[in-house]
Amino acid sequence: MKNKGLRGVDAGETSICTVGEKSDSLHYRGYDVVDLSENCSFEEVAYLLLYKKLPNKDELRKFKSRLKSKRYIPEQLKEVLERIPKSNNPMDVLRTACSFLGNLESEKNFDNQFDCSERLLAIFPSVLNYWYHFSHSGVRVSIENSSDSIAGHFLSILYGREPNETEEKVMNISLILYAEHEFNASTFAARVCAATLSDIYSCITGAIGTLRGPLHGGANEKAMELISKFDDVESASKAVYKMLENKELIMGFGHAVYKTQDPRNEIIKKWSRTLSEGKSNSKLYFISCEIEKIMKEEKNLFANADFFHASAYHFMSIPTKLFTPIFVCSRISGWTAHIIEQRLDNKLIRPGAKYIGKDPMSFIPLNERS
Repeated sequence: MKNKGLRGVDAGETSICTVGEKSDSLHYRGYDVVDLSENCSFEEVAYLLLYKKLPNKDELRKFKSRLKSKRYIPEQLKEVLERIPKSNNPMDVLRTACSFLGNLESEKNFDNQFDCSERLLAIFPSVLNYWYHFSHSGVRVSIENSSDSIAGHFLSILYGREPNETEEKVMNISLILYAEHEFNASTFAARVCAATLSDIYSCITGAIGTLRGPLHGGANEKAMELISKFDDVESASKAVYKMLENKELIMGFGHAVYKTQDPRNEIIKKWSRTLSEGKSNSKLYFISCEIEKIMKEEKNLFANADFFHASAYHFMSIPTKLFTPIFVCSRISGWTAHIIEQRLDNKLIRPGAKYIGKDPMSFIPLNERS
């Protein structure tokens, strides 16, 4: 079938993001992600995605204040989170939390869509960390802290202390890099749901469920699983050559849209190097570089945004099982922007399908069938 998986098919229009055009670049509402990651806070980028412009100082202050006021977890949701065992996939936790929150705080009508978007953006770091601490140590962790950033809020709850400047900066950059990526599978799922005029919680729940699939999410976790196997660069090199010989899949390389590079990779790679300095396990950065080199030389595949995120997150003492859920905490900004955009000029998304079944059949009564 031509265009299997809808590859290369324009499935709609968007003013939110441009992926892969003009030398494999990435732009959010016209702004290069490199410039945004070097000069903005994640809140500025989330505001840009939701409200179509970069905020001025007063708009940013008010936006951060609103997000800070929306971090709290309702008691009924805490009760649900406490019933989910630590063995569960954290993506299931976020999916359930989003759906349940939709029961407690329904959207009611589309006039509430920006308020609901901000609520989800604010609460997800609280939900993820509350469940993680309770399920793994039985602690009902406080989500109150002085940080006015989502990056600082997330790390403060996770660490039980304020993050240092570098930790918060790298988390901020990571959230920016993962914030939006056009019509990827989870975003398209959200838009398909939105096109039915369903509520925002249903749309986001569908997006989370789509990201949970290993062909869309989880590459940074798989990358961590890979690089942590090796004691040094030499053993990593031998093993990766063997994996390639056996035609094993190595996650974190290549991309469905980018052809020569993922512009997000060099940004997070640089910060992985910075974070590795002085660490006892700094070898993980150099192991990652060796694998990147081999994949380029042997398969002409480049590292995507997920590969060096693995070592960067690890150097920040973030548990591997939280890697993909952090993506959710970021991508909520892009998902909600797309839901809002879909509603502005909506048409039910209903593609056709090429039939490959049998020709028309004559009906056989039950008592005549062999």
